[in-house]
Amino acid sequence: MGIPRPVLLATATATAALMLSPLPATAAPGTDGDRSPHRVRDGGTTDSRVASAALPSAGAAALSSVGSGSSSLGLREDGGYPRRNVLDTLPENPADKAIKLGLAPYHALAPRLNALQELGNRVSVEVAGRSAGGHDLYLVTVTAPESAEEAAEQERMRERIENSPASAAKDKRIKESYKTPVFINNNIHGNEWEGTDAALKLIEELAKAKDSRTKKLLATNRIHLNVTANPDGRVAGTRANGNGIDLNRDFITASQPEARAIRQIAVDKQPAVMLDLHGYVNGTLIEPTTPPHGENYEYDLFLKNSYANALGMEEAVNDLGYTAEKDGVEPPVIPFRDQEEGWDDWPPIFTPQYMAFQGAVASHTIEIPMRVNNNDYNTLPVEELRRRSAINTDVAGAAMRSTLDFAVDHRTTLIADQIETFRRGVAGEKQRVISEETVPGVPGIGPEDIYTTDFPRAYVIPAGSGQRSASAAARLVDHLIANDVKVQQARKGFTLAGRSYPAGSYVVDMEQAKRGLANVILDEGKDISADVSSMYDISGWSLGLLWGASVTKVQRGGLDFSGREVDAASPVGSVARSGDLKLRLDDPKEFAAVNSLLAQGVQVRRTADGAAIVPSSARKKAEILADRYGVVFTATQDKGVAALRRTTVAAAVNSGELFALREMGFEVLPVSTATANAGFDWSKADALYVSTGLSHRGLNETARAALGEFLAGGAPVVALGSGGATFNAEAALLTATPVRGNGNANGVVRVVNTPGPVTGGTQPHSFVYSPIWYTALGAGVRTEQSYGGGNPLVSGHWRGDDGSTDGTGGPQDAAGQAAIVSGTSAAGAPVTLFGTEPLFRDHPKGSFAQVGRALLNRLP
Repeated sequence: MGIPRPVLLATATATAALMLSPLPATAAPGTDGDRSPHRVRDGGTTDSRVASAALPSAGAAALSSVGSGSSSLGLREDGGYPRRNVLDTLPENPADKAIKLGLAPYHALAPRLNALQELGNRVSVEVAGRSAGGHDLYLVTVTAPESAEEAAEQERMRERIENSPASAAKDKRIKESYKTPVFINNNIHGNEWEGTDAALKLIEELAKAKDSRTKKLLATNRIHLNVTANPDGRVAGTRANGNGIDLNRDFITASQPEARAIRQIAVDKQPAVMLDLHGYVNGTLIEPTTPPHGENYEYDLFLKNSYANALGMEEAVNDLGYTAEKDGVEPPVIPFRDQEEGWDDWPPIFTPQYMAFQGAVASHTIEIPMRVNNNDYNTLPVEELRRRSAINTDVAGAAMRSTLDFAVDHRTTLIADQIETFRRGVAGEKQRVISEETVPGVPGIGPEDIYTTDFPRAYVIPAGSGQRSASAAARLVDHLIANDVKVQQARKGFTLAGRSYPAGSYVVDMEQAKRGLANVILDEGKDISADVSSMYDISGWSLGLLWGASVTKVQRGGLDFSGREVDAASPVGSVARSGDLKLRLDDPKEFAAVNSLLAQGVQVRRTADGAAIVPSSARKKAEILADRYGVVFTATQDKGVAALRRTTVAAAVNSGELFALREMGFEVLPVSTATANAGFDWSKADALYVSTGLSHRGLNETARAALGEFLAGGAPVVALGSGGATFNAEAALLTATPVRGNGNANGVVRVVNTPGPVTGGTQPHSFVYSPIWYTALGAGVRTEQSYGGGNPLVSGHWRGDDGSTDGTGGPQDAAGQAAIVSGTSAAGAPVTLFGTEPLFRDHPKGSFAQVGRALLNRLP
C-alpha cells in the first residue's frame, strides 16, 4: 500500500503530570514471550510458565491509608459519578517485575488510585473482577460529575442506541447529551507493562486540568481505563495470566476471568472507541490492520474512524520528537497503509477485534516501540531499561491523548456510526462494500480489503433428541447471552424452512444489533487459504461446529414461532427415577461429573461405546451433580464392559491443555524431561498425556526405567501433535508413521469418527493446528478418527508446504487419512495418538471428550 497519509487531525497538547518515584530495582526478571508478527502456538513455551510465588496474597495488611475513609469531596454511592470505592491495599512486593523498569508495581496501584479519587470530583474506581491469580482488576472512569438521575439517563440512552437504533438516530437528546464511551485497556500481556503507567499519568492529568478543552472532554465523554488487565503477568513478568493463558487469544472462548471481566465492560459501557496497549514493535504499530478483515464487521464505518484516529495517533507519536538516530525509535507503522499482509483482524480472539462486535467504531491495538521484556529484561542495564520504558510510557500516553482529542472532535460522527452499526443489524440490511468512494479519507482500498458475509435469517439450537448433548446446548446459549446476543426460546413446537423443532428450542433472530457477534460465534466460518499467504494467528474457530451442540442455520424467510427472550438457558440436568444410570461422556461437564463420582468412591463402569454406567445406589450423588453441571443421567440396563478408575494424569502439556484437563475434573501432575530426570514419582499417576516438553530420548537411564515400569503397568497414554508423535516413536509404543502437514495450517475440519470408546458418537468436526495424520499402521493399530474426504477444511487457513493451496502437506493430502489412532503397546499400555488439537486453548469443547475417553480407556 504505502500511500502517504493525509493530515486530518491536530495533535494534542499534553499537560504535565506527577509520577510516583521509581522504586529500587530487583533481580529475577521474567522470561515470557511477546506478540510478534508471526504465528505463535499457544503453549509449550514460556507462555506456560507463571511465577506464582511472586503473586501477592489478596486481602493483606494495608500498605497505605492514602485516600481512605474520606467523603468530603462529594463522591457518590447512589449510581451517579464520581463513585466512592476505597481499594484495599497490599503489602510491598519487592519481587514485582515492574520495579526494575521504574514502573508502578501492582501493590502501588491501589494507594495511587485511592489518592487520585481524592483529587477532585472526576475520578471513580471500581473493581471489575479478579484475575486467575486472585488480583483485583481496577476499572477507572473519568468524567464530569453526574447525578444519579443523569447517570440513569445516560444508561437509558445507551440501551436505546443498542435496542432501538432507528429511533435513536433521530433522537436530539442523544445527539446533544450522550457521553461517548471511550475504553482504554492496558497490560493485557503482563510483560508489556507501560500502558498502565501511561494510564495513571493520564488519569492524574484529567483529574487536575483546569483548561476548557479538558472540561469539554469530560462533559461529553466517559473515559474508562482498565488499569492492568493482567496483574498476574505484570507481577510475574509473564505474557500470560496465572493460569498460563494468553488473554489476548481468549475473547471468543472467554475461558479466563480477566477476559470475562473485559467482556462485561464492553457490554455495560458499549465503547465507541477503544485502545489496547501492547509492546513491542519498533516503529510503533497502530491499527487498522492488513487483510483479511473480519467478514462480520460493518467495516466501512469501522475503517473510516479507525484510520482517521490512527493518523492522529501517528502524528502525536511523531510530535514527541523521538528519532531512530537519537533514541532508537523508528517512525510509526499503520499496517493497513504500510503492509500487505501478516497483521490481520480476521479472528475475534483479540481485544480490539472483539470490541468492534460490541459497538466500537474505532478500535486499535497499539504496539509501543522499545523492547524491555524477555532477554532484554535479563541482559540490559537497568538504566537502559528505564530509558526505554520512559519512551514507551510517553508513546502510550500520546496515543491515549490523541484518541481523546479524536473522541471530542468527532463525537457526533462516532455515536452516529455506532447507532448505524446497530441499526443495520436490527433492520437486517446488507453490509456496505468498502471502496475509496464509500469510505472517503481512506486511500489505498483495493479488492484485497473486501470481506463481507451473507447473514442468515436465524440460527436454531434444537432442544431434546435433536441434541448430541443438552449440556453443550445450554453452555452455547449461555455463552451467547453473556456476549449480549439476544436469544429466544420457543414455547411450543414450530417449523422453520421445512424443518420441525420441539418446544424449548432456542432461536437466535439475526435481525438484532449484535448480529455480527452472533454470526462470529455460530457460523461455520470460511476457508481463506487462497486469500493470503500467511495469517497472524488462528483462522477458524466456529463455536457452532466445535462446542458440541447441534446448530442449524435458517437462511431466509420469516420467523413464525411463539417464543420469549431468555436471560439464561433452561436447566437441563436430570436423573432417571429408577434403575442404574447411564451418563454419556460427550461433554466436559459430563467428565467433571463422572470424575467427581469416582473421587467419591462410586463404582462406575464404561460401556463399549464410551459412556459411563452409575449404580442406582449413587442416585443421590448423581442428583447433586446433575444440578451442578447440567448433565443427564438416563435409565439403563447396560452393565458395561470395564471398570472406570479415578485417573490422575501425568501431563507434559501446554497451558491450554492443562486448563482443559482440569476443567474435565482430572487431577493433573505436570511432568517434563527435567522433572522426570529429577525423580518424578510415577506411582502417583494413573495415565500419561504428552504433547510437549517430555523427550523420551532426553531421559536419563534411571528416568527411562521408571517410565518403562509405569507403562508396563497398563496406564493409558495419550500422545498429541508433533511432540506426542516423537514421544511415541522414541518410546516404541505404537507402529504408526506420522505425516506432518503444513506447520502453519489451522482451522475447523470435517472428521469421520469410528464407533468405539474413544470417538464414537462425538461431534463430526475438530480443530487442527499444525495438523498430522498417520499412515503405515501396524498390526492391531486402529483408526479412531479420519479426516473427511475431498478438502476436509471447513474454515481456516491451510496451504501446502510450498505455499500453494493444493500442494503437498495441504488438506487434500490429509483427506481420508487417520487423524486419531489407538492400540496397545508391547508393554501392554493402551495408547491413543492424536493428529488434531482437541483441547486447543480450551476452545473446541465438543472434542474434549475424545481425550477424556482415551485417558479413562484402560484395558478390561
